[in-house]
Amino acid sequence: MDYPELPEPLTFEWDSGNRTKSLNKHGVTVQEAEEVFFRHKLLIPDQRHSGSEPRFGMYGQTNAGKILFIAFTIRGRLVRVISARPADKKERKFYDQTFKKAA
Repeated sequence: MDYPELPEPLTFEWDSGNRTKSLNKHGVTVQEAEEVFFRHKLLIPDQRHSGSEPRFGMYGQTNAGKILFIAFTIRGRLVRVISARPADKKERKFYDQTFKKAA
């Protein structure tokens, strides 16, 4: 699976379930999830969860500095966030090391 090319302009699709799921389960708002797409990010193809459509994972940072993991798919010209959660300790370390090497 290839890395996704994010559509321009970046537009999001949220349904009623996804709009509140990440907030209720993980304390991540829709705004925080969307912020990650506009900042430093690390995209990862997710072959394990790709069934009827390709899915991707992304580590990134919110404007407030919170490092998140976002699971998403691209449907035509829309990005559909499946879930957003704070990165765990191991994931934060991986994210930090990746961007320190790039600097």
